[in-house]
Amino acid sequence: MLLASQDRAHERSGPLAGLRVIEFASIGPGPLCAMLLADMGAEVLRIDRPGGNGWPNPVIDRGRAWKTADLRSPEGRDFCLDVAAHADIVVEGFRPGVMERLGLGPEAMSARNPRLIFGRITGWGQSGPLAQTAGHDINYIGLTGALAAIGTPDQPAAVPLNLIGDGGGGALYLLAGILAALWERSCSGQGQVVDAAMVDGTVSMMAMLSGLLPAGSLSLARESNLLGGAAPFYRCYRCADGLEIAFGALEPQFFKAAVEKLGLGHLIARQYDQRAWPEMTRTFAQLFATQPRDHWAALFRGSDACITPVLTYQESLTDPHLRARATYADIDGTLQPAPAPRFSRTPGTVAAALDADIMIESWCAQKAGG
Repeated sequence: MLLASQDRAHERSGPLAGLRVIEFASIGPGPLCAMLLADMGAEVLRIDRPGGNGWPNPVIDRGRAWKTADLRSPEGRDFCLDVAAHADIVVEGFRPGVMERLGLGPEAMSARNPRLIFGRITGWGQSGPLAQTAGHDINYIGLTGALAAIGTPDQPAAVPLNLIGDGGGGALYLLAGILAALWERSCSGQGQVVDAAMVDGTVSMMAMLSGLLPAGSLSLARESNLLGGAAPFYRCYRCADGLEIAFGALEPQFFKAAVEKLGLGHLIARQYDQRAWPEMTRTFAQLFATQPRDHWAALFRGSDACITPVLTYQESLTDPHLRARATYADIDGTLQPAPAPRFSRTPGTVAAALDADIMIESWCAQKAGG
């Protein structure tokens, strides 16, 4: 049995093969971070509450081994502490203090395993006046200035799905923190706590925009935000069939390529004249409304005009470029996002669900970090 578990562990591929992760089931950024770790080869043991968390997701939950445990019971707590003694990473997304009250906080787990990296993901962070307050992606990005900059002046802010807070500021910053802590552990031999807050990550992502404000290179006001839809050459337009195209010709050479194909070369010199933007927007809107989306997509395909179709999710599954790159992988008959990013020597894979008992047996046979 032990030999089988070792063989199975060696079958995992990816740059994080051999890394052992405990994921306490949650929703949002925690599962996404754990999916990325699993796609890169880590062995992820998800510990779920009896009855589940109510948000089953066969894509984001892929590649794990699963165990159910009542964390409020002595047996459940002891089980978690025992497996943590052999793990490299913990990922948890409860409100601050919950894991401590369960006897599963960083101090308790690190006492069993000083090399353990304890990754915590919350919206507001582990400290601060709002730390114990409920919230969701829309609330977190609303506090950072990101949400206010998205949308048109005469409408409420446009909600960008949950990509900014949960995905970018949450899961990806937690992943970055975990990987940084792994590097530091290779030098010090010690684990540490990674406090990833979606407000912190979102503010950090805003650096590219906020850094341009003092020089006046960019405005975050919706009526003049170059990257927020105010510019006629960086926004979406509706076509004759009700579908849309994305116009992203920011640089002069790309704008020139776009307007020349549209027969509007006289606009080249006025690209950055904001006084001309309202009329330019009307001109583009009227022109794009004369033909269906796929007409414009065909006209600009392969050019540097930075004009592309706005596809639905279902349409993106069959897009020629994404198919050529195998951006979606066929997993048991269902197209799912392929592992990203890509590695030249140690490519990630979407692994089948692993057997939790075999995985735990393998962990116990070899010391964490060994």
